[in-house]
Amino acid sequence: MKLSEIKTILPTLNNVEFQLENGTLVPENFHVTEVGMITKHFIDCGGTTRTEKAVSFQLWDADDFEHRLKPGKLLNIIKLSEERLEIEDDEIEVEYQNTTIGKYDLEFNGKTFVLKNKTTACLAQDACGIPAENQKSDLTSCCTPNSGCC
Repeated sequence: MKLSEIKTILPTLNNVEFQLENGTLVPENFHVTEVGMITKHFIDCGGTTRTEKAVSFQLWDADDFEHRLKPGKLLNIIKLSEERLEIEDDEIEVEYQNTTIGKYDLEFNGKTFVLKNKTTACLAQDACGIPAENQKSDLTSCCTPNSGCC
């Protein structure tokens, strides 16, 4: 989900609710503790230099059980971050601590925002020497010992 999409959805909601992909709800007393711009500059296993950008939301649930983040408040936080940080209309990546800090993509199911599990992938499959029928959807399929790409 791009930042412009959440800005369009928020004014239509009475409450802001997040859930994990498995249906588990993020506790309703969560806070959005950060909104930021993340830039990742890296080299893939095929030697190509790449840059990825994302808007980061960090969710945190605290012990203040009466806290409820309203759509207008989140919209104001987003607008302030756009002004001060010059955030662009990029995809949103959500950080949320489950058993460890996880990074999630974001979707909307008509009622709640869904934290979608992210997966790794090889960005240089042509450089790995792995036949297409043997390639998996995670990074280990490309960068295995003696594969020639790592």
